[in-house]
Amino acid sequence: MEQRINLFAKGQNAIKAMYGLGSYLAKSPVEKKLLNLIYFRVSQINGCAFCLDMHSKDLRIEGETEQRLYVLNAWRDAPLYTARERAALAWAEAVTRITGGDVSDEVYNEAIQQFTEEELIDLTIAVNTINSYNRLNIAFRTPAGDYQPGAFAVKG
Repeated sequence: MEQRINLFAKGQNAIKAMYGLGSYLAKSPVEKKLLNLIYFRVSQINGCAFCLDMHSKDLRIEGETEQRLYVLNAWRDAPLYTARERAALAWAEAVTRITGGDVSDEVYNEAIQQFTEEELIDLTIAVNTINSYNRLNIAFRTPAGDYQPGAFAVKG
């Protein structure tokens, strides 16, 4: 697969606004490791190789275990994730895969039990942000494999 456009070289002005979302999320009360877990899961759903490479490496640097990364696609059937993580994963999947034009009350009620309203807004911004990055990287075929952990880190 050949890269179409080098997004990070040619699209600096266009994606600069998206970096603002990263700066905002770096200050979020939602844990950085949880945000990266969400980024990884949404990237699995969307099939974004670049983002999977990036977030798996960042998660490993943050101390995430290989076992939890390997099993993440089947998180509902694995006892490896906390109630907060499960609520975040369900929310991220529902927002990413909006079906029938709605996120169910069941998923919302589970999420609002684990997150404050501010945190749930931030989690939703995070899901939307990674979905946008996934779509950009997929559209322009950003190659995976060369990402260095922390290369796009934003200080909170």
